Amino acid sequence: MSPISPPAPASPRRIAHLDMDAFYASVALLRYPELRGLPVVIGAGSHAEPQVQADGTRVFARLRDYVGRGVITTSTYEARALGVFSAMGMMKAARLAPDAIMLPVDFPSYRHYSRLFKEAVAEVAPAIEDRGIDEIYIDLTAHPDPTRELGQRIKAAVKEATGLCCSIGISPNKLLSKIGSDLEKPDGLTILSMDDLERRIWPLSVRKINGIGPKAGARLVGLGINTVAELAQAAPALLQKHFGLGYARWLVEVAHGIDERPVVTYSEPKSLSRETTFERDLHVVRDRAVLSGIFLDLCTRLAADLQRKGYVGRTIGIKLRFDDFRTVTRDITLPDATADAQAIHHAAGVCLKRITLDHRIRLLGVRVGTLSHKTDAEQSTEAFKHGVQLTLC
Repeated sequence: MSPISPPAPASPRRIAHLDMDAFYASVALLRYPELRGLPVVIGAGSHAEPQVQADGTRVFARLRDYVGRGVITTSTYEARALGVFSAMGMMKAARLAPDAIMLPVDFPSYRHYSRLFKEAVAEVAPAIEDRGIDEIYIDLTAHPDPTRELGQRIKAAVKEATGLCCSIGISPNKLLSKIGSDLEKPDGLTILSMDDLERRIWPLSVRKINGIGPKAGARLVGLGINTVAELAQAAPALLQKHFGLGYARWLVEVAHGIDERPVVTYSEPKSLSRETTFERDLHVVRDRAVLSGIFLDLCTRLAADLQRKGYVGRTIGIKLRFDDFRTVTRDITLPDATADAQAIHHAAGVCLKRITLDHRIRLLGVRVGTLSHKTDAEQSTEAFKHGVQLTLC
């Protein structure tokens, strides 16, 4: 009897992360091409709609004229060069870039172009994990085309379908691909292997790792750990002492480029959420205007996610993480399922009032749970209105 041969080694995974470049701003530039090359911010209300002159020319509002509590949703790369980034208060942004042009958010257009770019990618490589309105993971492992050629095909398909540019990172896992998609923005294509870890990943700041936020990053810097290389060389016992066993184990793994998460092409979500970690801990009184603007923006984005995916939810919750790393959650169940931004904002506000705000806030999140498909919820509501008795068989 011949000996049993060991199984052939599995082919290395090829995972892509595709990120649309400055998505909201880029969609706006399709509508207003005369603004290309200029600093533009998205986030103002309907009052920022451009005014059309008698000769047909458009006059745009400037950031210096803004008065209110809003926050930047996104900005063009020209505005980012002036220090204006998403989640920044509009009034602060106005001090940095007073001549930047303001435009209102336009979620119907964002959802339209999101659908277009995902459909275009699916024609080339259908194994897609949807990560939001402007980013996806793609499993390319089984695709026959060479990696760079395949990446170029995907970028060309997105460009042809939408007129927009995207950046793609391709590597053996999600972690490295996420980092890679940001290395050569905008309009980049970055291919990484595990052999590139020391040369291209280790010199980067630890903050480039998705999952290391401002607070954890600052604590690492305080320990003398500034780069991914220094994190990889750090004593595990030191990391465990300062971050706990679970997070320390994760830090060691990601510093060595280890990430076994699969690309999940479909799963029925139990909830959807949006959250943000602040660059600095925000004071509940002195930073009230900024917090209020971010809170409203999270609720608006979450409602857009629900509507895009065709879900409604009954359980509305919030999540706060304070400067002492204490995390608090509260939720409320509504009588009727909703995907309405105003309803979500109101219910989340009720939850917020149930929390003692006795520390600075480093993270704020909003969640909608007890999800159902919009059509199912509507049918159930109609059945209730007409007195139909629903039974389980």
